[in-house]
Amino acid sequence: MCGIVAYVGSKDAAPILLEGLQRLEYRGYDSAGLAIVNKTLRTRKVKGRVADLAAAVPARFKGGVGIGHTRWATHGVPSDVNAHPHVDGAERVAVVHNGIIENADELRAKLTVDGATFTSETDSEVLAHLIARTVKDTDSLEEAVRTALKRVVGTYGIAVLDAERPGEVVVARNGSPIVLGIGEKEMFAASDVAALVRYTRQVVHLEDGELATIKADGFHTFTMDATETAKEPLTVDWDAGHYDTGGYEHYLLKEISEQPETVARTLRGRVDDRFHIAHLGGLNLTPHETRAFRRVKIIGCGSAYYSGQIGAQLVEELARVPADAEPASEFRYRNPVVEHDTLYVAISQSGETYDTLAAVQELKRKGGRVLGIVNTVGSAIARECDGGIYLHAGPEVSVASTKAFTSTAVAFALLALHFGRVHDLSPADGRRICEGLRRLPAQIEEILAKDDEIAGLARKYADHAGMMFIGRVRGYPVAREGAQKLKEISYVHAEAYPASELKHGPLALIGPDMPTVAIVPDDELLDKNLTTLGEIRARGGRVLMVGHRAADPRLADDCVVVPKNETELDPILLTIPLQLLAYHAAVALERDVDKPRNLAKSVTVE
Repeated sequence: MCGIVAYVGSKDAAPILLEGLQRLEYRGYDSAGLAIVNKTLRTRKVKGRVADLAAAVPARFKGGVGIGHTRWATHGVPSDVNAHPHVDGAERVAVVHNGIIENADELRAKLTVDGATFTSETDSEVLAHLIARTVKDTDSLEEAVRTALKRVVGTYGIAVLDAERPGEVVVARNGSPIVLGIGEKEMFAASDVAALVRYTRQVVHLEDGELATIKADGFHTFTMDATETAKEPLTVDWDAGHYDTGGYEHYLLKEISEQPETVARTLRGRVDDRFHIAHLGGLNLTPHETRAFRRVKIIGCGSAYYSGQIGAQLVEELARVPADAEPASEFRYRNPVVEHDTLYVAISQSGETYDTLAAVQELKRKGGRVLGIVNTVGSAIARECDGGIYLHAGPEVSVASTKAFTSTAVAFALLALHFGRVHDLSPADGRRICEGLRRLPAQIEEILAKDDEIAGLARKYADHAGMMFIGRVRGYPVAREGAQKLKEISYVHAEAYPASELKHGPLALIGPDMPTVAIVPDDELLDKNLTTLGEIRARGGRVLMVGHRAADPRLADDCVVVPKNETELDPILLTIPLQLLAYHAAVALERDVDKPRNLAKSVTVE
């Protein structure tokens, strides 16, 4: 969840590292630091944002090799001392680390007995001391890092500097991403390609258990037992412009506004108007194999999990195959029964979400067939899965997911259409869904045009201490995602319930100070939803209705009308106003919209 950058070349490393850290700040932003080698090892570390670090770096902080880090705290409070890089007592070795060292206390105790003096509360500092003790006895930083990591239990992405070997940086990966960037007589490494695309689009992804040494003239990769590995560079589609705000006040608003385009990209080339089916060659499934699956199980975390709930509903409705969604973090720990006739689908925007990756690896060990729905090409989950669907939504920088959520729901609609047509979905219904999918980008544009209207509603409701979100069946995961968005960026407490469950307990909370956002699509459950609104109003509750028709003022105080699509696809559109509502509430409350407190974009720790 933290950000790592490393550079080896002839240029001054500090400006390159600082620029890379700014692009990675969405992965962690409570403290930051740099280490540079120029005859000696020099470090600068601060509590706060990368801008604070940049202000603290002196003009004479020169050197052509360095490492940098922006932190999301796991061990020890944010402080100058707990910030990375961490160094050994002799200030020879510097380490930046993402992940968690599970046996850090044991290692710290042994190192203390051996004479090491620790200055921070972090688990990461043990790595600097371990490597420093080993490097004294060998002529190879590579060997020192390999030897030290064999004593480590846990997850890591690391970059290591040795002041006595100033022409190289050693990096390693186990559960936390590391990407190499290949330049012209210079090399880079980072935890995300976002830090690299300004300088190169040629990248190499390390696998778990793999290390690399980067020097100005190239790199080589190897395993923990020193076996050389062969890596082919990939060309990244995104460039530095994709990581700019594009004139918007916040990345989040930019990403919400990009959804007509990103949905169109997710659909491009995948809708077949002749046979009314979805072309998904990346699934690597024959029609015979597809028909053999009797169940679909979807796993993801946070917003990915809620999009999986929408996906499960789509698969059941269109393919008539039982489907359900579950948090990946729970799935991997309950010793699930893995069935040969169940298709498993893992969702992750980054493709690096640790809980989801670990669940995929457990499924593979047990012989499960796993598809991935991810946004990042070449990511760990994409590589682990048997096949899948790339979203092509472009980089998502804001911590709160919007365009990736929507594109994931669209990807599930394509998957459900594909399964449905292989099973028993008629050509007529296939045509209806294809036509509905093609209408989505223009309808999202219609909703975005209501931005001023929704901003006014957000200001009206933002001052409440809490809000309730409700929906039935298709509307329930929409309500869950709406509540998630509101709480994570505005810090307004929000709960989501199935509308039918309101009278079984949560109705006790309803009153003038607890508004309800009600998801009311124009479907077969419309009358039941309206009855629930009557129950809320009878208890003095205020209602903001999101649906397909203007609300009866006796049932709702306010209403956002959304264009109607096919009933199965309506949840995709109903989500958009809730994104805008959360965004404008956060702005009204003067929150840090793109970097909400305590959160980070890519969760690569447990």
